[in-house]
Amino acid sequence: MSETTIDPELIGVGGTAGASVPPVVDRETWQNQLDALLVREKAHTREGDAIAAARRRLPMVEVDATTTVVGRDGLVSLLDVFEGRQQLVVYYHMWHEGQPAPGQCEGCSFFNGHVRELSYLHSRDVTYAAFCEGPYAESSRYHDFMGWEMPWYSAKDSQEVLIAGRGGFGLICCYLRQGDRVFETYWTTGRAAERMSNTYALLDMTVYGRQETWEDSPAGWPQSFAVQGEQFRYNDRPTAQWARLARGHSDDLGVDAGAAGSRQACH
Repeated sequence: MSETTIDPELIGVGGTAGASVPPVVDRETWQNQLDALLVREKAHTREGDAIAAARRRLPMVEVDATTTVVGRDGLVSLLDVFEGRQQLVVYYHMWHEGQPAPGQCEGCSFFNGHVRELSYLHSRDVTYAAFCEGPYAESSRYHDFMGWEMPWYSAKDSQEVLIAGRGGFGLICCYLRQGDRVFETYWTTGRAAERMSNTYALLDMTVYGRQETWEDSPAGWPQSFAVQGEQFRYNDRPTAQWARLARGHSDDLGVDAGAAGSRQACH
């Protein structure tokens, strides 16, 4: 476990104190501008509905249902990952083999860490699982350290079949089971993973937003995160890890931290 002590609430990390603020107006003026914005927000929602409708009409491609991943009880087929349900959503979690917990993917830790309550997915006949790029032994220790409860598998030895030339992990894939056959119905990557994050959805409603440099914000607004991946890290490790350490959880992944090589920022 790290010996560094950090306030788990990370008060003031975003650096908004002393930043510029919006102009002050009377409530009627404020409400009028909100109402005008609401028209655009509703159009955005309806367009999202239309895109989702088009997504549901996509064709599908068959994948090998016997492809195996490694879980808590050893080898498991892709078909068994469904846990008897008809649909499966998989997040492909990037991994830096041999790296200690602070060196693991900050983007995957951010997005995958938002998936907590699975009951609503299960009620729609959907299983959610994470397929990790790394070996099961060390990556499952990370899963446990982070306090995640979703099913966790290593896809290290089957990634060529599952990824199918799409460049690497950090993917979301959706599958459909028809008897003993499995089909891939949709996949996406990059910023599309933001759908997994209620944090971003909430930040987008606040006056200072995500505080990332690419955002179109007024002059004087705080934009603290200029380096890719920095928005998901604090004091040299994925931000959420500090709360786990503060609660006494060990971040030992069973690797030699002194022998770990360099890593590149994820996402």
